Amino acid sequence: MMVAPRLVVVTRRSEYELLVREHGTANQARFVLAERGRSFAALERLHAANEDAVATVLSGAPKAWRRVRIDREDLTSFLFEPGDVVACVGQDGVVANAARYVGEHYVLGVNPDPASYEGVLVRLSPAAARERVEAAAARAVPVERRTMAAAMLDDGRAIAALNDIFIGHRSHQSARYSLKAGDREERQSSSGVVIATGAGATGWALSIDRERREPLELPKPTDAALAFFVREAWPGRGFGASITAGRVAAGATLEVRSEMPDSGVIFADGIEAGYLEFPWGSSAGVAVAARTLNLVAA
Repeated sequence: MMVAPRLVVVTRRSEYELLVREHGTANQARFVLAERGRSFAALERLHAANEDAVATVLSGAPKAWRRVRIDREDLTSFLFEPGDVVACVGQDGVVANAARYVGEHYVLGVNPDPASYEGVLVRLSPAAARERVEAAAARAVPVERRTMAAAMLDDGRAIAALNDIFIGHRSHQSARYSLKAGDREERQSSSGVVIATGAGATGWALSIDRERREPLELPKPTDAALAFFVREAWPGRGFGASITAGRVAAGATLEVRSEMPDSGVIFADGIEAGYLEFPWGSSAGVAVAARTLNLVAA
């Protein structure tokens, strides 16, 4: 017996939902915000737009299909099945959060409110996404193969990211490590190292790059290359600050060896809860990942 295809919709809790959970009811949340001179109406509107978008996308699945909606917090324990179609509804970060878990599945990035969300990764309107659900299941739609980054530790643990990988101290205190880029190597103390893909080059990496005297040529989303930045390198005794930015080409590896006795971490796409411990003596190599994100084109 054949199992019916499945549409998996990934969302994140809206600010409206979080405030209602904090204050008990929507009316109480509205009252608290009014006392602070803030309006609840905009949050209600955005929440409604998100829910309407979810309903629209779900309506694109034929009646015989299975449908499931999950929160991004459940991605770590959710089991994707062969043949799933994944729709990420909300802000761009929802796509990034899902990317490391979806494997080769086709992903629809759905923007419920273009006035609120940039649309770098959520590039489809709800109506356009609805029309592409069946075609995505048949892999009959064009996709953009977005480059991902991967960090591999010397003990076999690994983590992948669509936007960026952070290596440093868990509380963003000074991180100590040695960094090797190409034939250059340096012992450093800094606020950590950020390694970004072309997708991430529109976010955190772009903010860092704009503050540099000599900006890098950042990779494009489909370029098989990464960019790295050392945050606030300290040129103290025994430490250097000459390797603070660069590119990592396909086939190359940025190598980092930890000198942090505790709280050394590696995390992906800003999700600190999914970090890998990076204790003293451990080594990590960061490179272009073998797989890409199959993002359905607009």
